[in-house]
Amino acid sequence: MANNDVRFSDFTTGEKIRVVTLVARMAKRSMADDGSGRVLKDLQDKVARIEKRAQRRKDASK
Repeated sequence: MANNDVRFSDFTTGEKIRVVTLVARMAKRSMADDGSGRVLKDLQDKVARIEKRAQRRKDASK
């Protein structure tokens, strides 16, 4: 793992809760999929934004 990777410990408590909630929503959508290929891109983008914020905060603290 590279030093610039974001670890779960780099997230705030609120961000951890938000990421877990979004992942659960992705799982729920996937289970409800009837073969039409549910789109998860919107939830994945939200998680990516949270990761980016955590990365910026980690970089700023160095």
